[in-house]
Amino acid sequence: MASEPDVEGVTGRRMPSLSPDYSGVTFPPNIAPPNFRIREAGKAYRVRIHGDAGPNIRISQKSPQIAIPASAWKKLAEGCAGTDVFFEIELRKDSGEWTRFAPVVNHIAAEPIDPYLAYRLIDPAYNMWYRMGIYQRNLGNYKETPIVTNRTTNHSCMNCHNFCMNNPDRMVMHMRGGEANGTLIVRDGRIQKVNTSTDFNKAGAYPSWHPDGSRIAFSVNTLTLFMHATGEPRDVLDAKSDLIVYDIDSNRITTSPLIASPDRMENFPCWSPDGKFLYFTSAPKFEQFLNGSGGEEDLRYDEIPYDLMRVSFDAATGAWGGLETLVKSGEGESLSMPRVSPDGRWLLFCKAAYGNFPVYLKTSDLYLLDLETLQVSKPVVNSDEAETFHSWSSNSRWFVFSSKRLDGTCARPFFSYLDAEGKAHKPFVLPQKDPDYYDTFIKTYNVPELAKGPVPESPWSLSRAAMNNKRKINAALDPALKPASKEKPAEDKLYQQAPR
Repeated sequence: MASEPDVEGVTGRRMPSLSPDYSGVTFPPNIAPPNFRIREAGKAYRVRIHGDAGPNIRISQKSPQIAIPASAWKKLAEGCAGTDVFFEIELRKDSGEWTRFAPVVNHIAAEPIDPYLAYRLIDPAYNMWYRMGIYQRNLGNYKETPIVTNRTTNHSCMNCHNFCMNNPDRMVMHMRGGEANGTLIVRDGRIQKVNTSTDFNKAGAYPSWHPDGSRIAFSVNTLTLFMHATGEPRDVLDAKSDLIVYDIDSNRITTSPLIASPDRMENFPCWSPDGKFLYFTSAPKFEQFLNGSGGEEDLRYDEIPYDLMRVSFDAATGAWGGLETLVKSGEGESLSMPRVSPDGRWLLFCKAAYGNFPVYLKTSDLYLLDLETLQVSKPVVNSDEAETFHSWSSNSRWFVFSSKRLDGTCARPFFSYLDAEGKAHKPFVLPQKDPDYYDTFIKTYNVPELAKGPVPESPWSLSRAAMNNKRKINAALDPALKPASKEKPAEDKLYQQAPR
C-alpha cells in the first residue's frame, strides 16, 4: 500500500483498515458511538479518540474490536460539533514492537440528524417474506423497537410506511393480504384503517403526505415480479400506473388527467414542502414497448424510461395547474423515487438503466437536482451496487438511503451530510454495538425514513387496527371521476411476492 502524506508530523505512515469504514466521514453530533474493528493483525491495540473539546477517549486491549464508551463519545461529539475528531490507532506486533498508524480524521457536523429511523426488516430472498416488520431505531444509541410486526397480523405483507414532514404522530403504512388488507393512517393519536380502492382504482402504494396533513398522494400500480437467468435474478415490471390523492377529512379519492393520463404511466409521488407542487416520475404507456404479437417475448422491458416531472397544485381550491418535465431520461436511463428536501432547495432521485423499480438494479445511483437552478449533479455517495429509497432529515442537512454495497445482497442504511452548497459528504453505515453486526445479519433494511421522534402508537394498537375490519373505512370516489368499468379492480396478487 502506498504511503500516506505527512499527517500531523507522522511521516510515511499509512491509514489503518477499519470495518465499518469510519474514516474521512462526517458524523452528526447525536449519533451513537461508531464502533469499529481494526482490520490489522496484532497482539494488542491502543486507540485514542480526541478533538478540540470533550474528553480524550483511551482504549487499550487485546481485541481489535473497539467499543467506544457511550457517555464519553456523547460528550466528545457534542463538544466537537463543527470541528474534527481524531482516531489515533496503535498495535503491538508479535515482536513486541508498537506500530502507530496515521490518524483517522473524521468530522462532527454542527447540525444534528433527526433522532429516529424507521425501516422494514425483511429477508432478501424474493419468496421469503413470511416474517417481516416495521422497526424504529434510536440513532443516539443502539435501541431498536418494533413499530409493528406481521406475526400479529397473520403474516401479511406490510410496506409503504411514510411520515408527514418527519412527524411520527402522522404516519401511513399499507397492509396486504387476508384480514389485514388495507391502509393504516395515524393522525395525532387516532388510527384509521382505510380501503383506498374504488371503482376507479386499486389500493394505493408509495405514499406521500401533503404538508397540511389532510391529503396523501398514492400511486396505483400493476406490478409483476419476473426472473432473469443470469445476473440479478429478480426484476419488477410496472405495466400500468397512475397517481391518486386521498383526502382524509372527506374520505374521498380524486385525481386529474395531469397525473393519471391514459397515455402515460405515473409513479412515486412526492409533495413539495410548501404543498404547491407534486413531483413524480412518468413513462410512456406500456403498450409502446410491445412488438409483434405483444407476447412476453416481444416486451422491451429494458427500454422503459421514466422522466422526472411535477405539477402545480392549489390546496385551497384543489385545482391542478401546469405540468413540467424537470429532468428528461437519456438513452439507457430511467428516473425514479424523487424526494424533496424539507427546505425545498434540493431533490434526490434514482437513476438506473430502465424501469421504475431500481432496488434490483446495480446501475441505480443517487442524483441531486438543485431546484433553484435545475442543475443535476451526482453526489459522492454511490457505489457499484444499488442505491435506493432515500429520505431527508427535517433540517435538510442529512439524508439516509439504502445501499447494497457491503455484500451486494442486503440493503443497509447509509447516511450522508449535505452542506449548504449542496455538497454531499462520504456516507457511513448505521453504527451498531457490534462492529461485525452486518457480517452475520442477513435481513435487508427497506425504506429507511427519518423521524423527529419515536412512533407513539404501540405495536399492539396498530395490529389491532389492522385486523379490525368492522371499523374499516371504504374510501369514496370523487363524483367527477367516471370509471371506465363498474367492475372493481382486483388487488395485484403478485405484489405479495415482490414486497417493497
